[in-house]
Amino acid sequence: MTNAPMVSARITVGIDLGDRYSEFCLVGSDGAVVDDGRLRTTPAALRRYFGERSPTLVVIEVGTHSPWVSRLLEECGHEVIVANARKVRLIYASDNKTDAVDAESLARLGRLDPKLLAPIRHRGAEAQADLATIRSRDCLVRSRTQLINHARGAVKARGARLPSCSAVAFPRKVVEHLPTDLRDTLKPVLGMIDTLSGEIRRADHRIEQLANDRYPETLRLRQIAGVGPITALCFVLTLEDPARFPNSRSVGAYLGMCPRRRDSGAHSPQLRITKSGDSMLRRLLVNSAHYILGPFGPDCDLRTWGLKLADRGGKNAKKRAAVAVARRLACMLHSMWINGTEYEPFRLENRRTAA
Repeated sequence: MTNAPMVSARITVGIDLGDRYSEFCLVGSDGAVVDDGRLRTTPAALRRYFGERSPTLVVIEVGTHSPWVSRLLEECGHEVIVANARKVRLIYASDNKTDAVDAESLARLGRLDPKLLAPIRHRGAEAQADLATIRSRDCLVRSRTQLINHARGAVKARGARLPSCSAVAFPRKVVEHLPTDLRDTLKPVLGMIDTLSGEIRRADHRIEQLANDRYPETLRLRQIAGVGPITALCFVLTLEDPARFPNSRSVGAYLGMCPRRRDSGAHSPQLRITKSGDSMLRRLLVNSAHYILGPFGPDCDLRTWGLKLADRGGKNAKKRAAVAVARRLACMLHSMWINGTEYEPFRLENRRTAA
């Protein structure tokens, strides 16, 4: 009796998505290439080719086009696996890396064992569109920060300094402190900063209204000090379905806030966090953690626990404490969301008192 793995009798398709054209490869149950070629990366071309085929297993790479392509192929009745090819050394480290070779590799790996592709799950079209609102606001904030840094650097190079102030008040407060020979150069920059501040205010209003009207679960998450409409809405849209996580502790690993592991025998080095999840949500949670640990953060169990970590000393103790608080904050948000519980600032302390 052989222990050979069971292979699906249907055809497995691998697609290497490109910006204009995509390579595809069809591999049969016997491992032979049934068909290959190139298609335009457009809904019409993909629907024309795959809409008439019987249901198959389709493997695509994660990328810019993978969200809408996966939804389109699923509408055509196919089973779609979105592969994280950066975690598959057979693909990203190949000595003969071409689009056609990648498409065939995706098909063969999907035929063998889909888990080798570290498959990911795309959010829905509605959640993706709403999340674009938060990402647009983040882009505006980054642009404003870059312009402010440019103005400060240009003035500092002339031997002067601009006064400290908020980003909103920056154009009004610093205009009088600009060197004479830089005023004509930097006034358009100050005008653009003021315009961006107005657009950011309008984006904040849209995000808060969106959270209140379409995502009422964010109201419960905002009970925690330091978690505002932007962080709560980004958390809900990024996770989308809280039930897909086996427990709340796995959310921290999903967002890349757990340390890497590379143990070997008795050697267990202390490594940095993986940073494998959504970078924007991770940054928002760390900012919330800094507020909780900062001078304006209200007293609570999370703040007490984080300050104890920061007081341990050592290299980068405060930074590690902020990441640890952000990781625990993500677990708390998931638990409150999926269980429908209210926020208790002194839950642990009350339990000790009752005991």
